[in-house]
Amino acid sequence: MNIISSIKRNESELKSLYENLHRHPEIGFEENRTSALVVEKLDEYGVDIIDIGLGKTGVVGIIEGRLPGHRCVALRADMDALPIQENSGVDFASETPGVMHACGHDGHTTMLLGAAKYLAKTRNFSGRAMLIFQPAEEGLGGARRMISDGLFEKFPCDEIFGMHNAPNGRPGTFEICKGIAMAGAFFFDIDIYGIGGHAALPQKAKDPVVIGASLVDQLQTIVSRNIAPLDTCVLSVTQIHAGSAYNIVPENGHLAGNVRYFNNEVADLVQSRMQELCDGVAAAFEVKIDLKTRNIFNVLVNDSELCDVFLAAAGDILGEESISEYFQPATGSEDFAEFLKFVPGAFCRVGHSGNIGLHNPAFYLGQELLPIGASILARVIEKRLPID
Repeated sequence: MNIISSIKRNESELKSLYENLHRHPEIGFEENRTSALVVEKLDEYGVDIIDIGLGKTGVVGIIEGRLPGHRCVALRADMDALPIQENSGVDFASETPGVMHACGHDGHTTMLLGAAKYLAKTRNFSGRAMLIFQPAEEGLGGARRMISDGLFEKFPCDEIFGMHNAPNGRPGTFEICKGIAMAGAFFFDIDIYGIGGHAALPQKAKDPVVIGASLVDQLQTIVSRNIAPLDTCVLSVTQIHAGSAYNIVPENGHLAGNVRYFNNEVADLVQSRMQELCDGVAAAFEVKIDLKTRNIFNVLVNDSELCDVFLAAAGDILGEESISEYFQPATGSEDFAEFLKFVPGAFCRVGHSGNIGLHNPAFYLGQELLPIGASILARVIEKRLPID
């Protein structure tokens, strides 16, 4: 392993930053303390341009290279936490009840700050390095908000790179998937309008619990009986709400969930079948059922050439034996896909010693990742904006 020496010497500061962020997690679009800390550090490091407020709580920094150049390369980190009560057992656990960094965005922010400090000091590149600290990655549309606020009009860039931690128990491993790499996703809400009544007289009611249970069962047939086996798709009902007492048939019920897909035609088919099933179940039970869907993430498509750049940068830091371009597409989704609709780029995963899955209340990030990630990000800039 060949971690950049000055970043390695800065490891204690990186760990302190990370633990600070971890203690004080903030939900999407509420990352005010996090943004303020990012701005404070960028200013301390001597970053040339610092823009605050794109995407409400987003931060953008620009570092000019030692030599002028016409190209700009962007690096992105996300900042938001999740509504989860932490039980990781770490001594720097979240101090905010019901909120924790269960996806490692505090680590991503720390790694980009580590790269920023190094790049602002050395400036061993030509052109511009752009640092994007994005809010609200966790399904709230932070990337889209930054873009709609004029991110790429105000700060045009030629390509963009992003990184995610991988709690695979294998520190210092780098994986990337060329082409389609992560699923698109839409969320859905289904409202069932029944007729309430006494639980002892169910024949006088239209029970949304029974109707909802039937509909959940029917929805599960969409993937198994409508989608070709080689076209990956996941449909999950994740919420069921109805009722308030033991002896009352509730009047209304609510179902919610999400669909993950790699092909937009598959997504269209799923939405069409969901509507048909809702209409059919409504007719069968003589009730009204409303379906609403909303796209949350686009399919993430990595640029093949820029994947090779990422691989080369990671190979410099980790060694060729620790990198792989054969990571399989993931059914998880990532807001970084929105940036890739406007700018070519690549998104990777870097392993660490933690082995508790993402979005788990016991998740922890192996801090050995911090200087590794910072070094890879910094090396990407030096490779894409060479002095020579």
